[in-house]
Amino acid sequence: MYNPPHFEETRPETLRDLIVAHPLGALVTLGSTGLDANHVPFEFATGDGPHGTLRGHVARGNPVWRDFSRDVDVLVIFQGPSAYITPTWYKTKKETGKVVPTYNYCTVHAHGPLIVHDDREWLRGMVTRLTQRFESTRPAPCAVTDAPADFIDKQLAAIVGIEIPIARIFGKWKVSQNRPGTDQAKVVDGLCERGTPESAAMADLVRNFGRPNAPH
Repeated sequence: MYNPPHFEETRPETLRDLIVAHPLGALVTLGSTGLDANHVPFEFATGDGPHGTLRGHVARGNPVWRDFSRDVDVLVIFQGPSAYITPTWYKTKKETGKVVPTYNYCTVHAHGPLIVHDDREWLRGMVTRLTQRFESTRPAPCAVTDAPADFIDKQLAAIVGIEIPIARIFGKWKVSQNRPGTDQAKVVDGLCERGTPESAAMADLVRNFGRPNAPH
């Protein structure tokens, strides 16, 4: 990933927070037919390894857990908020006209070896934690144990666990740091006027991460 210094994000807690908030990762693997990508909701465990560990599962019928290179680390891409930025928002457009459209986004790339788990109890623990994580904010949370035990056993037999100890992790926060402070303020105003949840999230990022007069 091309990542100029003024867009680079290295703080572990910031990278972790994006993964937790946007846990659906694109798992990129190298297999016998070339590159492949699968979209997997991941659990992020912070206590395991220097950069944490990702855990999830795939369908047993998915060849990814059999057909992947043991010699090449896999890549998981997590995408946070994104938004189109029109140059008409910039004060610089009125002053010089030397502006172009762009897209703001933030993303985390995590690399590591792929470990396969075909153990029923490991899978049960992982899907239980994932269910609890996504159901915890609901007034009446669903639990894995709500379903009949024999049904859950059949479901577990149809999936395979995957685990990725993170060996390298990179973040890119492209949130208008390369614009002057006056342009950043106008970007925030424009995003807020757009009125969508995604635009509001990006406006917060520009407020919190923007730095006046960063390099272009």
